[in-house]
Amino acid sequence: MKILHICVTGPYTDDWNYQENLLTKYQAKAGYHVSILASQWAWKEDGKIEKIVQTCYRNKAGVTVYRLPIKGDRDVFYRYKRFDGFLETIEFISPDIIFIHNLQFFDIDKIIEYAKLYIVRIYADNHADFTNSARSVAAKIFYKTVWRYYAKKLEPFVAKFYGVLPIRLDFLKDIYGLSTEKLELLVMGADDDKIFEAKEGRAREVIRSKYGIKPDEFLVMTGGKIDEWKTQTLLLMQAVGKIQNEKIKLIVFGSAIPELIQKVNELSDGKKVQYIGWIASDLSYNYWSAADLAVFPGRHSVFWEQVAGMGIPMICKYWEGTTHVDVGGNVIFLKQDSVEEIQSILQYLLTNPGEYQKMLDVACGKGKEKFSYKEISRKAIQME
Repeated sequence: MKILHICVTGPYTDDWNYQENLLTKYQAKAGYHVSILASQWAWKEDGKIEKIVQTCYRNKAGVTVYRLPIKGDRDVFYRYKRFDGFLETIEFISPDIIFIHNLQFFDIDKIIEYAKLYIVRIYADNHADFTNSARSVAAKIFYKTVWRYYAKKLEPFVAKFYGVLPIRLDFLKDIYGLSTEKLELLVMGADDDKIFEAKEGRAREVIRSKYGIKPDEFLVMTGGKIDEWKTQTLLLMQAVGKIQNEKIKLIVFGSAIPELIQKVNELSDGKKVQYIGWIASDLSYNYWSAADLAVFPGRHSVFWEQVAGMGIPMICKYWEGTTHVDVGGNVIFLKQDSVEEIQSILQYLLTNPGEYQKMLDVACGKGKEKFSYKEISRKAIQME
């Protein structure tokens, strides 16, 4: 069976830990012939984008990648872009299943044209919600008219529209007006291979030793970019610093914007609270495996599902439509942006080890099962 993933709404980068990388990886491992149709643009490590010269190649996961030029030589963020050879490439691949990542592109009409000519099963997902898209009045109008038009036009040909968060299902219903009968949650998750490698490589012991964390110390960890949208990381650093218990330690990883780096460094004492800067994305599993507890006091990121899939208890900021990471007690949600609330919860877990153990038991059971990309990749194409 041939499966084609269409990833053209933004840059596509090989070997990252994003959903499009891991769905295709595990579908290829399951024996399917998997291809990706993407733009020529990819992210670089410095956060900038670059144009990829290769137009067709096989990546490390065994997935064939077709990169198409944007008409008019525009970059990938141009709102009105179309791609040269879009329909011709789909016809050349001749997929049995098409999986569309996001719905905000004009060449959807080419997919519809293909679906009218050939037998194909189509799935589409959505990563847009009310916090990252359609925030201004003009943008909301554009989404409710232009992108809604294309989504509705595609609807008769799609078996399922997936939201990768509950709030993103609401977006499909409220902004695009899609039928609830075709809507379903498809969570993001964790790379099963990376979890196994971290465990077999004794990453927990290696990382803790590297940063001077003793086996009996309680290691809290957080990660991700520290910017104007996630200043709550500073609150976490202050909270741990104020706890009068030398057994608790905090490691913070991720890049910090210039406006915040001085404050981050001031809150890091190099012992109890350590800011270690940016780490390569493929090492994140090793670092999380060293943690007893992950804390995400700001906006949602893909790390939430990754950590849930690793079986690690979490403290997360409460956002309506993002509570799916709680599978029955593995998560405590923060209701405020305050040092006091974070400090109170951490002290509660430190002084009530039985409560922490309950969280750990749920995380290691239901959490690891629900957020496994091996299983999610099967569900995505309804191969239960």
